[in-house]
Order: sequence, then C-alpha cells, then structure tokens
Amino acid sequence: MPEVSIVVPTRNGAATLPALIEAITSQADEAARELIVIDSGSTDGTLDLVRAAANLVIEIAPGQFNHGTTRNLGVGRATGRFVVLTVQDARPLNRDWLTHLLAPLRHDERVAGVFARQVPRPEASAVIHDQLSKWVASQTTPRVMTLDTETFARLAPIERLARCAFDNVCSAVRRSVWETSPFQATPIAEDLEWSRNVLLSGHSIAYAPDAVVEHSHERSARYELARTWVLHQQLQRLFGLRSVPTVGSLARSVVSTMRAHRQLIAAVDGPTGSADWRRALGLAVAWPLGQFLGGWTAASGRQHWRPRGV
Repeated sequence: MPEVSIVVPTRNGAATLPALIEAITSQADEAARELIVIDSGSTDGTLDLVRAAANLVIEIAPGQFNHGTTRNLGVGRATGRFVVLTVQDARPLNRDWLTHLLAPLRHDERVAGVFARQVPRPEASAVIHDQLSKWVASQTTPRVMTLDTETFARLAPIERLARCAFDNVCSAVRRSVWETSPFQATPIAEDLEWSRNVLLSGHSIAYAPDAVVEHSHERSARYELARTWVLHQQLQRLFGLRSVPTVGSLARSVVSTMRAHRQLIAAVDGPTGSADWRRALGLAVAWPLGQFLGGWTAASGRQHWRPRGV
C-alpha cells in the first residue's frame, strides 16, 4: 500500500501535464506512491497521457466539476495515508519537492495539511510577479499555524485570512483528517475553507517553502474580474473580509493599482511598454472591482452567485 497518493484534476492539460508527470516520477523520495487523475471532459489528448502514467483515472462530465467535491472524489479513492493535491499546470522544480512537502506531516501528527511555495513562470509579466509575491505561498519562511475559536473571533478579517492560508495549487493533507473534515462544495477557495475548519478543530497547518512549484497564469482582465468577484464572495463569507467596501475605496484602489502597475511595466520595458501596459491597465480595474463586487454581493446575501466562465 502506498504511503502517498497524488491527486490531479485535469481538463485539456496536454500542454503542461508531461512536465508534471516527469517531475513526479523523478522524485528522490523513496515512499511508495500512486497517481490518481480526475478528468472532466478533456478533448486534447490529456486522457491518453494520464492513462499511460496514472494508477487510476476517473472521468466526470465537465458540468460535474467542483473544486471541493471533485477533489473529494480523488481523495476518497486514494489509499495513501498522505494525499498530495496539485494542478495540471504546476511543475515541481526539484527532486526533493515531495520530501519537503511531506516532512511536516511525517514529523508532527498534529499537522493536518501542508502547502508548497509557488514561483511564477519565467515568462510571467511583471504584474503577475508582483501579485504572486503578496501571497503567503511565495514567502521563504516556513511556518506552522494553530488557531482556536476565541482567537479567530478576536482577529481582524485580514488576519483571519492570513492565519488560515492554504493553497491547493500544491498541498498535502493527512487522509485521516480529511475523512472527518472533507472539502466543501464550493466554486472557489475550497482550500481556505478546509484550512479554517481543521484549524478550528484543533489541528495545525504548515507551510513548506522548500517544496517549490512553478505556477502562474496570464489571464484576461475579464476572467480576473469574474474570478476575483467569486473569490471575494467566499472571503466575506469565511472571514468577514471586505477589502474594498465602498465606492470611494474602489476609486482609490483603482487609481493606486494603476500607478503601481505603470511603475512595474516601466521598470521592465521603459515608459512605452504599450502591450503590457494595456493589459496591466485592465487588471488594475478588474482586481479592485472584483473585490468590491464580491464583498458587496456576499454582504447583501448573494454570496453563492457565480459569473459565467469561472
């Protein structure tokens, strides 16, 4: 029986999966492991790739995909006592990635989950480099978090989020904890909700920065608006967080983000970096607007509203 099960949701990932599969198979860690893939309607050759590499391939209809329940499907079929969760376009950067990721789970029974460090792809834009640098999963200092109900209630919303940080771009969970605290059905942020729940149940969450994966996206401003909208609905529901609560704060946030993006683009391309600047301008509007709309719809009782395409 394997010690480690690796679960990967896929859909049309043929361009990035070979690098992930190669990185998994080349790991120096000697633990027996299995690879489980849940595919939701791939049409680009993904199924041929994963059938050749995985121990188990589960196929679901595209409309059945859900960030929480689809991962539950994979974890439920896993046999390892530790379950690694990652995505089809994340690439482990060294042969010790798995060892570093599992170390907190192996060494401390109180740890329920661990998440890895993310670095952007080499071709990522300056704006995406800057955005990722602000997330806990880009930091280089390890940590182990605990949290009780009374402390959670006293914390400011942004501090609650910081304490409950967890990221299923690349993580590992203790299957015995998952059995009593599975992921919830949700359009986004199933990882943050799970972390909050297991922390408040008395477990710990660890961050392992020596386990590094390469992962970033260059999405359109329209997509980022919708995604940020849905995410901030969840952040308001889970932590009471409204990072852009008023129209006035929205206007200030757009202006300050535009200024910051202009400086980032100018530092890389000079003052005439027109193509990157146009995209950066769109993101400077999309991200604050999504935060405002997400918090507003959640606070008004529509926290499960979901834009098309997310």
